[in-house]
Amino acid sequence: MTANPSTDAPRAGAQTASGVAPLLRRLRDEGRPALVGYLPVGFPSVEQSIEAALTLVEHGVDVLELGVPYTDPVMDGPTIQRAAEQALEAGFRVSSVFDAVRATAPTGTPTLVMTYWNIVVRYGVDAFAAALAAAGGAGLITPDLIPDEASEWVAASDAHGLDRVFLVAPSSTPERLQLTARASRGFVYAASTMGVTGARASVGPRARQLVEATRERGGDLVCVGLGVSTGDQAAEVGAYADGVIVGSAFVRPLLGDAPWSERLRALGQVADELAAGVAQARSGSVS
Repeated sequence: MTANPSTDAPRAGAQTASGVAPLLRRLRDEGRPALVGYLPVGFPSVEQSIEAALTLVEHGVDVLELGVPYTDPVMDGPTIQRAAEQALEAGFRVSSVFDAVRATAPTGTPTLVMTYWNIVVRYGVDAFAAALAAAGGAGLITPDLIPDEASEWVAASDAHGLDRVFLVAPSSTPERLQLTARASRGFVYAASTMGVTGARASVGPRARQLVEATRERGGDLVCVGLGVSTGDQAAEVGAYADGVIVGSAFVRPLLGDAPWSERLRALGQVADELAAGVAQARSGSVS
């Protein structure tokens, strides 16, 4: 059955009472977008993934996105898949996500969890929401859940005061953009390209077009992910998006067998470059 966006969309106030939206709006008023940093929990261990997340915060990441490793990912590219496989082999458990969120919450940096929906269903939708809220999490990014099928999550996120971030893509119709914008709280996640995560030589014009189209259909706050890996790309995307989402570029320095301290140092350097790009995104030096 096809949803009618005028009647079937969740009616909870979109993008209000949010853990992330006030920060994005404040940064927008200050003249820059947010830098959103993704890392999978449990890679290479839970404790080390927490250290890595705290390193991102120390080096300028404004919002954390902690991923739940998954055996059959829809959206993850090879870099993130390698990290997720190592996390699962090391004995990752879903409860570890709440431990990681609890560890990052004292920084004051909003922490979203990115997870495929099946994991939440198996855990129990309301139970997952309650545990995430109790840990200090801001909400969920759900790449494979569409608003038409999200009534249980809308109810749970409302009950526990959590953000719900849905995705749009270049293939999304105007009706789909409207439905997603209305259902989202926190921001709308604009996937810059069709395909999986991973660094790309350029982000391309479709990302800007998607952001503009999403705003035209009611998306006040729109963040762009997939493909951003350099400071120049962060500046390019940040010139028009409310947030720049980076994943593979942060995971890559943590792969390999160099001493952990060296990998954290390399991660910090990447974050510094991307934070610098975001900082000058609207300075007038980027077209």
